[in-house]
Amino acid sequence: MMSTCLLAQTRRVLPRSLDRSSSSSSLQSKAAPTMISQKQSEMPDCDHRPVAYKGSSYEQILKTRRNHLTPNLLAHFKKPLVIHAGHMQWLYDHEGRRYLDMFGGIVTVSVGHCHPKVNQALSEQTAKLWHTTNIYMHPKIHEYAERLVAKFPGNLKSVCFVNSGSEANDLAMLMARLHTGNQDILSLRNCYHGMSPYTMGLTAHSTWRFPLPGVNNGLVHVMNPDPYQGIWGGSNCRDSPVQTNRDCQCAVGCQASDAYYNELEETFKYSLPRGKVAAMFAESIQGVGGTVQFPKGYLKRAAALVRANGGLFVADEVQTGFGRTGEHFWGFEGHDYLPDIVTMAKGIGNGFPLAAVVTTPEIAASLGQALHFNTYGGNPMASAVGIAVLDVIEEEQLQRNSLEVGTYFLTGLAKLQQRFEIIGDVRGKGLMIGVELVGNREKRTPLATPHVLDIWEKCKDLGVLFGRGGLHGNVLSMRPPLCLCAEDVEFTLETLEEAFKFHMGKTPRNWRNSPRMM
Repeated sequence: MMSTCLLAQTRRVLPRSLDRSSSSSSLQSKAAPTMISQKQSEMPDCDHRPVAYKGSSYEQILKTRRNHLTPNLLAHFKKPLVIHAGHMQWLYDHEGRRYLDMFGGIVTVSVGHCHPKVNQALSEQTAKLWHTTNIYMHPKIHEYAERLVAKFPGNLKSVCFVNSGSEANDLAMLMARLHTGNQDILSLRNCYHGMSPYTMGLTAHSTWRFPLPGVNNGLVHVMNPDPYQGIWGGSNCRDSPVQTNRDCQCAVGCQASDAYYNELEETFKYSLPRGKVAAMFAESIQGVGGTVQFPKGYLKRAAALVRANGGLFVADEVQTGFGRTGEHFWGFEGHDYLPDIVTMAKGIGNGFPLAAVVTTPEIAASLGQALHFNTYGGNPMASAVGIAVLDVIEEEQLQRNSLEVGTYFLTGLAKLQQRFEIIGDVRGKGLMIGVELVGNREKRTPLATPHVLDIWEKCKDLGVLFGRGGLHGNVLSMRPPLCLCAEDVEFTLETLEEAFKFHMGKTPRNWRNSPRMM
């Protein structure tokens, strides 16, 4: 029996109160039993016991990393963790401490660490056949292709398997240019679509850019329609249980969406060859950029504009696919449009190297113009894992769980926001959630990095692991495995509360002394 909270268990936990306005209790995490002296709530139980770690010493690992791994491999936290084992929503370090994984291996662990059904599928496949490449036919890639494309609407019925999100977006760029005969591709500022030489230019973050010639060849970055940090925004722009604290004068429709769309039109008028666009890429919710949601209707109108100018619209579902947003299996469905190409990775394989590009047969035919090959794409092991992941999402109703638990989580975070002015914005859908930390709520000024790191480290010490996103790294990224339950949410909210209180006491500011935060 798995030690995870499935849907029935979640419903039993949901009624627990989130009102802590008068509570003075703090946390005690089993991950760090000596960090806080006050009595604290305990981490949710888990009956899994990992095998004891018997590998290299911590010091030897640090030495090897320093001497033999390239410097782009950056480790989180002042004292980096050595993660030794995982089980569903839990991770274990080399000393046996347990952590609640609220980042899911950068949104990659979808159905749970070492899920037994996925493990079994991989084990059975490795006992029969690991690899042939696709010069020979093997059953699993064909079985998986049928299962995967059945999840898509319309004529999105052709799939090409690769190994990572960067590869998938790289291939989508190639297909769009081949199919349309056009060169120029648009993406949104603050987006992330990969770090291959081809996709580096598509990604619009200076922090992810090497100073190389030709990176931006044929690529145009357009204004990001961000209702919180952008020029325009209101109190009803996003498809989320939580909205921004900005005023809204919209009687009908969304004025912010209209204004951002007008800016996109200006780019087409002045910066692109008329009627000669290859594609536009967009994440359904920006991931690395800090869980940025777009105003309602923007992507649908943008897709129509791109097609009117000869291009294709590409939905990047690397982070938002496979039920992550809860209400829909694919993030683009929440924007009410049908893309021409869809790219996916991360959650597709629950941590196994697997990615895909799905498109129409007509667009896919462009790859027949020359030889194109991916040695490992769709190999027997990856295909077996992909099938098992789809099975688990369906059998355990994880998409529904993502919606219910995610909505509960967002509601709890919104209540924390009312008490702590350091929380500028809470946003997201399902279990794709961001909490933006600010130094000044009225001006929406990003909280300075040392303060963000202080809170982030404290949460780790208390037993909860978050990611960080946004250009300034001030957005706490919450992308847990979809098996998360309400009891885990409660523990996470209590951890955040304790971390905020700890930080306020350590670094007092005038606005932190407001009674509304006590």
